[in-house]
Amino acid sequence: MGFREHAAAVRRIVGIVLAVLLIGGVAVAVVAGRDSQDPGTATKTVRGVIGSEKAEFFADPEVVKALAAKGLTVKTETSGSWDMEHLPLADYDFAFPSAKAPADGLRKKSRIQGAPPRPFYSPLVVVAHRGAAEVLAGNGLATLGGKSSGTLRMGPYLDAAKADRTWQQLKGATAHAELGGTVFITSTDPVASSSGALYLAAASYVADGGKVATDDAAVARTAPLMKKLIAVQGAQQTNSDAPFRDFISGVGNPLVLVYESQVASLLLQKQDVGDLVVLYPDTTVSSDHTLVPLTTEGQRLGELLGTDRRLRELAVRHGFRPQGAAAEFVSATAPHTAYLNQKLTGVRQAPVPTSAVLHAMAQRARS
Repeated sequence: MGFREHAAAVRRIVGIVLAVLLIGGVAVAVVAGRDSQDPGTATKTVRGVIGSEKAEFFADPEVVKALAAKGLTVKTETSGSWDMEHLPLADYDFAFPSAKAPADGLRKKSRIQGAPPRPFYSPLVVVAHRGAAEVLAGNGLATLGGKSSGTLRMGPYLDAAKADRTWQQLKGATAHAELGGTVFITSTDPVASSSGALYLAAASYVADGGKVATDDAAVARTAPLMKKLIAVQGAQQTNSDAPFRDFISGVGNPLVLVYESQVASLLLQKQDVGDLVVLYPDTTVSSDHTLVPLTTEGQRLGELLGTDRRLRELAVRHGFRPQGAAAEFVSATAPHTAYLNQKLTGVRQAPVPTSAVLHAMAQRARS
């Protein structure tokens, strides 16, 4: 074999060896890449239907990241809490209404056993523009503890509602051109939304002398007043987000029923709240956000929201009060005590009727 032939043979052998090594190297790299991949990046998609007041919480990139770290990707749709009963729940892993009563109805419909997780809660409050709050205080319907917070006196307010009192009949109202017509609180549709239904629960409790409605007779006793509270509002929204945004934008009624969490969230995110005054009804209802698990993944999500410290911290950032962790809310909202009654001092919690009674009350109020 000549020199040229020998050199060509060597080159062929070397090429084959290099090709084998290259292929082997690629295979090793792929295997190594698989072995080194963080198993925590693989997530299980969990689908649920939620009240609109929790939409921003689940859309928060930090919440998304914290859930992904636990292996979950949560996809949500919004609905009125009572409307959830009419949805095809087979398509979801969980339902997350804003109160225990609609959650109880969902549990019965889905035959869920055991107590569902209640990771956080929020009391119902009334937001008012400063002029309206001062007029209410000047006429005995409210008391103010400063420029930005106070107490709504439910008894006198319901008496005014029963008498169809107008702003023009209240002393001091003429100084505020924006105040006119009947004095009323804007709430959500009680047939579709839990905040509207809970408003009736608190109002009926006060109107019936501190008695929680337990049967049709009790519902009938306060039905005329409950109907008046709803009828004066005209068309109602099915979720609490829209009327609150209208209020912050300076349009709509000067008194709006919202969740405390909606106010606290704006404050904690350092957004401008204008001349907002927070009135805590002296008798109110706390909304226990109750997650109804429909699958094991939904159950895990509910448990994580209540036990994971990072998720609780993020829930507080969105204004919610974690169950069993009051100190976390108090600490986070310390700079905003001009608006928030952190310990709910002077606020009485009204018992909530059963789901069936509350449904009947809402239907009578809307009829």
